[in-house]
Amino acid sequence: MSAERIYLSPPDMSEADLAALTDAFRSNWIAPVGPALAAFEAEMCRQLGVAHAVALASGTAALHLALKETGVKPGDRVFCSTMSFAASANAVVYCGAEPVFIDSERAGWNMDPALLEKALREAAASGQLPAAVEVVQAYGQCADMDAICALCDRYEVPLIEDAAEALGASYRGRAAGSFGRAGVLSFNGNKIITCSGGGMLVTDDAALAARVRYLSTQAREPGREYIHREVGYNYRLSNLLAALGLSQLNGLPQRVARRREVFNHYVKRLGALPGVTFMPEAEGGTCTRWLSSLLIDPQEAGLTSHELMDALEAENIEARPLWRPLHTQPCFAHCRSYGGEVAEELASRGLSLPSQLTDEQQERVCRCVERAFAQKR
Repeated sequence: MSAERIYLSPPDMSEADLAALTDAFRSNWIAPVGPALAAFEAEMCRQLGVAHAVALASGTAALHLALKETGVKPGDRVFCSTMSFAASANAVVYCGAEPVFIDSERAGWNMDPALLEKALREAAASGQLPAAVEVVQAYGQCADMDAICALCDRYEVPLIEDAAEALGASYRGRAAGSFGRAGVLSFNGNKIITCSGGGMLVTDDAALAARVRYLSTQAREPGREYIHREVGYNYRLSNLLAALGLSQLNGLPQRVARRREVFNHYVKRLGALPGVTFMPEAEGGTCTRWLSSLLIDPQEAGLTSHELMDALEAENIEARPLWRPLHTQPCFAHCRSYGGEVAEELASRGLSLPSQLTDEQQERVCRCVERAFAQKR
């Protein structure tokens, strides 16, 4: 493997990002307060059309506090998407609650509203409605938010939106992250914008934002003395990393456009290969194409998704399986689920190709995929 490695979704850094980071460093605002932190939150509010934002150490921290301050407590249940990274359900467990997993629908690979309705109807009949519904906007695409919001309103269950993978996406003209009582974003190193780590809670609820800000700084009371009436968390994002995030956020539309361009080129170049279907764009939404994801029918293609990933790895190209459904994870094996067959099928047949790369690198990826199919045929 002498060729330079092509990574799945590496950080997209610029000289402007370096300058912003350097300026913050020279200002000596290093700790988790400062002008860049406030500016990052304000700009996110402006771009998403929300009233409040609290920058935190990770998307998982934002999920934890969103659920906690929504009232999720030990013994509760939270209905959540099964097609997701483990952090979505881990945050439920941090609150002492039990995740109940809802399968995906095929139109966009996100939470199936019909199964959510069934789960809510059965929970209401038993007098055990969930403390919250947590919908994940997977792979940069929004779920059917009209249907999901309507169900949560009907049953009076709070909605938390895990938009960690979907910053820059929209649903019927409304930004991902702006639905429900709170939205959660991630700035991990492989996301569309990054602070190297970090996350954010966004909301129109002023009281919720104030509580999250308070708890994320160790629940210290205002004043000279160090008084703590509650147990808090060290969850606040640093001003230094916020400066980087703000610089990255200023180029968000261009970053989304580039990932969509990469995805569309894959579809044009590889979409006619036997057994290949790319992730659909759900009706009413604009997907960021955070990752360029596809499915392979092994009967038609003559090879499996894992065999294609092996072929790519042999040429020093990173690819990744789709999320293993959370209801199949060993640590959640005891949890209930509604459906699961769709997410399991997607996971068994799916993979993601590199989505942040140059035209020349994409040509190399495409040639490798074409060779793998030709060899199997």
